[in-house]
Amino acid sequence: MSQRRVVLAMSGGVDSSVAAGLLLEQGYEVVGVFMRHGEQSSQACELGDGKPNPLLPILEGRLDHKQGCCSASDAADARRVADKLSIPFYALDLESEFKQIVDYFVDEYQQGRTPNPCVQCNNWIKFGRLFDYADAVDAYYVATGHYARMVRPDTHGTGDSQ
Repeated sequence: MSQRRVVLAMSGGVDSSVAAGLLLEQGYEVVGVFMRHGEQSSQACELGDGKPNPLLPILEGRLDHKQGCCSASDAADARRVADKLSIPFYALDLESEFKQIVDYFVDEYQQGRTPNPCVQCNNWIKFGRLFDYADAVDAYYVATGHYARMVRPDTHGTGDSQ
């Protein structure tokens, strides 16, 4: 297992893009991953050796249509960042796993409870399947840009950073 390889969940947004750059600056080997949970695709990502991997499909279709979180345009944004930083990029097909999250949400709601699908998604997908993928590519770390904190240097001479 490579202790310098990091699987980074990339959303196409600022936080995960900056995380990729910071990890590279610190000397890590970054593998970008987009977690796809919609739209069937027959196109496959390359493994880095030029061979397609049918287990890692990428999105097809209209990339100019913003559908919200994890949309086709988000995947395209993440790929552009990965290309700009020269890091490998894969889109994981998690459609069936995400369907389980939706089914859980509907079932809980129908029983009069207030479900929190994010908790299940974090357990089952973000930090379940993402860790599985990290193991599969021999990565030692998993990173995201979620809940990134900003530290601003002391510009007022108080000795405190914010």
